[in-house]
Amino acid sequence: MKRKSVWIFIVGVFFLVGCASEQHLKTEAANPADVTGAYNLILYGARQSDDFETVAILDVSGDQYTFEPYAPAFDFRVVKEVPGKEALEWANKFVSWHPDFWRAQFSRILDPENRIIGYELRPLYYPFVYGIADFMDVDYWLKPDRSVKITIKLKPQIDRMLHEGGGDGKGGGGK
Repeated sequence: MKRKSVWIFIVGVFFLVGCASEQHLKTEAANPADVTGAYNLILYGARQSDDFETVAILDVSGDQYTFEPYAPAFDFRVVKEVPGKEALEWANKFVSWHPDFWRAQFSRILDPENRIIGYELRPLYYPFVYGIADFMDVDYWLKPDRSVKITIKLKPQIDRMLHEGGGDGKGGGGK
């Protein structure tokens, strides 16, 4: 019995160390005019007509960071070495396809020293249709190998509304 407890403790420590080794990166509002140079364009989502989990990420090409969506390969595609203006135009088209699209939100992604390592363009939807405009939680996690893990998920109230039929978690509601 004592051995089992020791193994559980060891596995727990490895899990905590693994999670603690990732550092959350911050984002802040950006100006599209600042987009210069080349980017690896990551297009996530837009797989079906009701796919609200859609975001475009412009990963600065040639720097020390590599962005990696935490998702199956069929959920995203990467286009390498796209000039800034073209990447931004492509990203705008990619996130604005949904009929309830209102406008895009443009943010810069900063490393721990507050240097820009990429940009995010996400769709905002008409708030009068769903109650909120921003449907997603998108987080960036810097790993020790200098890769940036991207996690993308619907906000809980939107997920409930879309998959259970109501925003209160009880079903029965609608838009």
